[in-house]
Amino acid sequence: MAQNDINNIKDHAELFHQDEYQELFQAKKQFEGGHSPEEITRVAEWTKTWEYREKNFSREALTVNPAKACQPLGAILAAVGFEGTLPFVHGSQGCVAYFRSHFTRHFKEPFSAVSSSMTEDAAVFGGLNNMKEGLATSFNLYKPKMIALCTTCMAEVIGDDLQAFIRTSKDEGFVPQELPVPYAHTPSFVGSHITGYDNMMKGILSNLTAGKKKETTNGKINFIPGFETYIGNLREVKRIAETMGVNYTLLADNSDYLDSPNDGEYRMYNGGTTLEDAGDSINAEATISFQAYSTSKTREYLESDWKQKTYVSRPVGIRGTDEFLMKLSALTGKPIPKELEEERGRAVDALTDSQAWLHGKKIAMYGDPDLVIGLTQFLLELGAEPVHIVVTNSNDVFENELRALLDSSPFGAGATIWGGKDLWHLRSLLFTEPVDLLIGNSYGKYLWRDTHTPLVRIGYPIFDRHHLHRYATYGYQGAINLLNWIVNTLLDELDRNTIIPAKTDISYDLIR
Repeated sequence: MAQNDINNIKDHAELFHQDEYQELFQAKKQFEGGHSPEEITRVAEWTKTWEYREKNFSREALTVNPAKACQPLGAILAAVGFEGTLPFVHGSQGCVAYFRSHFTRHFKEPFSAVSSSMTEDAAVFGGLNNMKEGLATSFNLYKPKMIALCTTCMAEVIGDDLQAFIRTSKDEGFVPQELPVPYAHTPSFVGSHITGYDNMMKGILSNLTAGKKKETTNGKINFIPGFETYIGNLREVKRIAETMGVNYTLLADNSDYLDSPNDGEYRMYNGGTTLEDAGDSINAEATISFQAYSTSKTREYLESDWKQKTYVSRPVGIRGTDEFLMKLSALTGKPIPKELEEERGRAVDALTDSQAWLHGKKIAMYGDPDLVIGLTQFLLELGAEPVHIVVTNSNDVFENELRALLDSSPFGAGATIWGGKDLWHLRSLLFTEPVDLLIGNSYGKYLWRDTHTPLVRIGYPIFDRHHLHRYATYGYQGAINLLNWIVNTLLDELDRNTIIPAKTDISYDLIR
């Protein structure tokens, strides 16, 4: 076979076009006994109609390609932001393999997490033995400073008591008594990855800060990123705070863990917020969260138990960054330095340069609640018009906040919020009410293929493009990055539509 010729090794994109594979595919079709190509084409065209859209939106018992993941994914992302922390998933081995793979494919970086490897026996008799042995093996083999424990569906369905299991594991000497083992119940059948992040963050902070409340503050401001997958955002927030001279604690800082230098040495636990700083976060002046809906329980806990003021600030675009800087200045008494004012001016200049290309453009988007709110605010600043907004992990509070934002601008008047809907719903929307641009994660490429709506890849996960997660979307520099991705996608599409010589190239312009 051709692929056995070492002098003719082909990429998989070319490999399967060879005759032997094409013959294999044809034989497979005959074996499957599927519908004729004509029938497939007919049905495919029908799915683009308003009639199909009504049927699509009437379904209740089926979800097709939801724009969300399950709770443990968010839980283990929160865990790796702390120094020397090993995420431990109490459940089947297949689940944790999926989580590791998902993050590794997005960040192009190894992601460490272990499992209690529950099987049929544990499903019947409980997972205590799996946990005891798993904790002991993890501690002895990987030498973590903290093990952060969460659950999957199996453990939740059978009702394993994590607190009792951890206590038993320590009492029987499987792990040291002094080892921090915070936990969170993260059933995959409710909530989403942002819920799991919130549950784990609350679990870790409540564990590390127990008994450490002091009468005086430490003078710091806590920052909580939320389910943040842009490494550039964490570094941008730290840079802004340091430029202003603000003393802060980032809860939790996974930027070095998820973007380690390639210097010949593997560090399983690279960087992270120190456990000491995390423990002292209870004594901070205040906490600013950059996402409301992935930190709601955590913020409620901080206000009720820590008696600490919490704020939500999304430093996206000009207005969002302005509000963040003013809030930080008000909380700390630190002035906003000239350096940041000049960055603002450059961002405003960039937006002015490109605004004419984006004004009035109709946009569809999907993603997590806080991402969508930040992007919506930025698009309204540009004079773009959000039309279809799909948020699978939505709730009423979010939808009311987003509706108020849309109603605050004439450019938001035509927007419709589709809470709880999925990407197959969005496909119907794009066919029946086309737009100029689609903004979302890599899964949107199938919508781009079907509907030919240009895709701007913003969000999580991004599997089919490299290094976008290294950039910032926060701050004034983040505004320029967002503008760059959005306007240049539009210009790329304009070039594609004017590329045929002597037919469509009348405006195939070199200067735009």
